[in-house]
Amino acid sequence: MRTLLFVALLASAACEKNNKPPPPTSGAPNQPTESGPSHPMGGAGASGGAMAAARQIFANTCSTCHGMDGTGTGPAAASLGSAHPRNYTDPGWQASVTDADIRRIILVGGQAVGKSPMMPPNPQLQERPEVLDAMVQIIRGFGKR
Repeated sequence: MRTLLFVALLASAACEKNNKPPPPTSGAPNQPTESGPSHPMGGAGASGGAMAAARQIFANTCSTCHGMDGTGTGPAAASLGSAHPRNYTDPGWQASVTDADIRRIILVGGQAVGKSPMMPPNPQLQERPEVLDAMVQIIRGFGKR
């Protein structure tokens, strides 16, 4: 009986706790907060359909170079030579870019922003802003590890 009461008290306390992390910022003082889930492939903020589509795009396309863990060590990364894919888990990089920067490179590709031409553009996402936002959330989530 005592064990059951203890378990019930623990469960009650856990339900009252707010486990949501604060939203990330662009890394610059006095900047507005930006999006980001509590885990990389999570879904806070995006609709379920948009997040599911973004997860599928990431798994099928982005992870080839960036890896499912976001470290830039996907199966194709070694064949890119000096054009190392971005490590999304790097806190310095996460702090150095805004969500708008991430959206832009996803849409127009690396070459259009002075980065590697190996990063392809994804202009089809211009017409799916909710999926693009979910992609940003996934990338931001890698920085929360």
